Amino acid sequence: MSDTAEQKARGKWDNIYRSKDDATKPLACEVLIEYQHLLPSTGSVLDVACGLGGNSLFLAELGLEVTAIDISAVAIDHIEAYQQSNISTLCASIDESVLKEKHFDVIVVSRFLDRTICSSLINALHNGGLLFYQTFTQEKVNPEVGPGNSEYLLASNELLFLFLGLKVLAFTDQGRVGTHAKGFRNQSWLVAQKE
Repeated sequence: MSDTAEQKARGKWDNIYRSKDDATKPLACEVLIEYQHLLPSTGSVLDVACGLGGNSLFLAELGLEVTAIDISAVAIDHIEAYQQSNISTLCASIDESVLKEKHFDVIVVSRFLDRTICSSLINALHNGGLLFYQTFTQEKVNPEVGPGNSEYLLASNELLFLFLGLKVLAFTDQGRVGTHAKGFRNQSWLVAQKE
């Protein structure tokens, strides 16, 4: 990402997070809550594009050592305000250089999509490590939910192709099939393991 693009993205996300209600503790994404039984009892976690820290706080409360990374200083300040000793934060854009520095037992990505780092995410997992990935799809039931730019929306079954080589433990991509008022809509998720 160029310096100008990074500054623009940082400003955009700083403004979005400033407008959020600070009094409400952020929630973890649905895939983490649904499949928390797959998490190790100890280990290291990378929370990519962590936002206000719902995933990080959830994982830290389970006793895991979390590295939370986000481009927004406002988001990072919000997480740090919880003073959770097993969360370390990094205000930076996520790229291959950041992912080369360490390896993790768990990597979580929610509501963020950068296809260029998918192979680096796989490489950043320890053998046996788990990837929890959840983000918005092109086949949304409600077009108002999530980004409008297709660059940031998954095509049908795309998560499976982005993470070929990992063992799939759970996957959903319900799109607009069936009764739209039921099921997990507007997003897709994947839980996969590096063998």
